[in-house]
Amino acid sequence: MSAAVPQPASRPGILRDARRIASLAWPLFFGQLAVLAFSTVDTVMTARYSAVDLAALAVGGAVYMTVFIGFMGVILAIGPIAGQLFGARQLVETGKQLHQAIWLALGLSVLGCLLLLFPHPFLALSHAEGEVADKVRGYLTGLAFALPSALLFTAFRGFNTAVSRPKVVMALQFGALVLKVPLNAVLVFGVDFATPLGMLHVDARGAAGCGIATAIVMGCQWLIAWEILRRDPFYAAFGLHERFMSRPDRASLMGLLRLGVPMGLSIGIEVTGFTFMAFFIARLGSTPVAGHQIAVNLVSIMFMMPLALANATSTLVAQRIGAEDLRDAGRIGWHGLQLGVVVAAAMGGSVYFARESLLNAYTQNEVIIAAAMPLLAWVMLFHIADAAQTLASFTLRAYKMATAPVVIYASAIWGVGLGGGYTLAFNMTGWTPDGLLGAQGFWAAATVGLTLAALGLSGFLIWMLNQQRSKA
Repeated sequence: MSAAVPQPASRPGILRDARRIASLAWPLFFGQLAVLAFSTVDTVMTARYSAVDLAALAVGGAVYMTVFIGFMGVILAIGPIAGQLFGARQLVETGKQLHQAIWLALGLSVLGCLLLLFPHPFLALSHAEGEVADKVRGYLTGLAFALPSALLFTAFRGFNTAVSRPKVVMALQFGALVLKVPLNAVLVFGVDFATPLGMLHVDARGAAGCGIATAIVMGCQWLIAWEILRRDPFYAAFGLHERFMSRPDRASLMGLLRLGVPMGLSIGIEVTGFTFMAFFIARLGSTPVAGHQIAVNLVSIMFMMPLALANATSTLVAQRIGAEDLRDAGRIGWHGLQLGVVVAAAMGGSVYFARESLLNAYTQNEVIIAAAMPLLAWVMLFHIADAAQTLASFTLRAYKMATAPVVIYASAIWGVGLGGGYTLAFNMTGWTPDGLLGAQGFWAAATVGLTLAALGLSGFLIWMLNQQRSKA
């Protein structure tokens, strides 16, 4: 199979562009949903194991997401770079970017593993102590072994998205989920196996079992991905069958870092604005952070749709830029933003009205449900703002514009969202309304901060597209 560059449809309009985006977005959506199901499986199983383990999962998950997502953002610079090269039909140079992204993933894994194996700063920030802190350390130890495989697979995923081949990634992600579920159950709850040599006992490990299961599954996923790269005829056109690995190339690595570092910072700011909420909410006790964990997981599931649309839009925009069709690139970017907001509004409204049934699917613990229920009152506005900022930021990355979003994110998400949330949650001024104390204060401020980020990024994108249109 040869690598064909997608061509624009004739007489493009929003419906035609929506079909172009959807054809690439649907495998991305289902693949991302399978990845998120890892966290959902962990949350549901741990919630049924113990509230303490669920609190440890929330804190440990926040630590892992802070480390992984930031580094993932750096590696995903391969997307716009390889996408533009693919659009320009420079296939061998496109393949070279994958090898360089793999070297980058290996380097970042060293630092990431150290952060996960020695999480003392994060534990101090969350005030996690005693049994919760011990369980967080156990969970993160397993994830430290998962991180290298996860980052390597990120390079594989970014490359395949850039060349419009996301279905292979989706298949591997679903395969990993199929393995994750039974392995998770065994390691979380423990089990006795009857073998020809007698009974084999596996201890119940709670949250730590989730980390071990993830490490095993991610290792298997990356090994299969590597074999696909070596054997699938599709990748021969990119020069990936000619050698085991290209040597590290300073110019290519610097190109990835120039775009990837601000991308990683932007994603890191966005994610830490969310994960640091878990650290601070953990100070309020196990029940509030358990309720927050369920709310985060539910919102994260919803986020998979705008994220898929954003990835698809960004890929198509980058390919059209490489093909030197700036008018079509700008049109796709604008239509993608419109599509994302409309879909998010429909999803947000649906989840809001079904929130009671959804929470009951997570747990039957009435105390945890009561803690999570008021947090979901913010879900619709939060999700719409999240969709808008994601579509805008990903489209900007396709144009290799990643520095300005860092400033917007830092001001809106850290300044307004996190800083404002801390002020409201802990009543730092003495006038906070009772309804915005605790976890609700963080969610209210996060919604406002994310809305400001969406407005800032969308405004910058519209200005940039107007500039491009005037040059076309």
